[in-house]
Amino acid sequence: MPAPTPSQTVGPFYGYALPFAGGGDIAPAGHPDTVTVHGYVRDGNGDAVPDALLELWQPAGRPGSLRRNGVDFTGFGRVATDADGRWVVRTLPPRAAAPYLSVCVFARGLMHHLFTRAYVGDAGADALPAAVPEERRSTLIAVPDGERTYRFDIHLQGEKETVFFDFHDFGDFRGVRDLRG
Repeated sequence: MPAPTPSQTVGPFYGYALPFAGGGDIAPAGHPDTVTVHGYVRDGNGDAVPDALLELWQPAGRPGSLRRNGVDFTGFGRVATDADGRWVVRTLPPRAAAPYLSVCVFARGLMHHLFTRAYVGDAGADALPAAVPEERRSTLIAVPDGERTYRFDIHLQGEKETVFFDFHDFGDFRGVRDLRG
C-alpha cells in the first residue's frame, strides 16, 4: 500500500473562487433586526491576513440552504478579508438558546481550516465555553462596538490567539485546539 499523500496548506486560491456577491449579507434585505459583526484576521505577529476567507453559520438559519433570494434567512455567509484583514457580515441576532455565529477560517499557511464561535450575547447560555480555560474565553466574545454592531477579531496564533475548536464527524466536539507558538 502506498504512503498517504501529505497535507497541503490551505489557499490562497479560495479567495478568488469561493466568495460571492452579497456573501456577507446574511439577514434579509431591510430586516429591522439586522446586526453587523465585523473584525480583523491577524497572524501570530499581529499583522493583517489580507487573503483569509470566513464562512459563518447560525443555528437559526435554514440548514443546507444557500438560496439567496433576499427574503429567506439562510443563516450562512461567506466573506473574504480585505487588504487590511477586515471582514464584515450583516445578520440577525443569534437566538438565546444558541447565542453565537459558527465561524470557519481558511487562511494561507494553515494545514486545515479552523473552527471557532463568535458569541453575540450571553455565552453562558451555551455549554461549550465551559470547556475553554477561563483566561481564554474572552477570545470567543463579540464585543459591542456601536449601535447594533459587534467586533470579533480573529488571531491565528500568538499571545492573543483565538480559541479554536476540534470538531469531528457531525459536529462532535473533541476539545480546544492550541496553535499558540
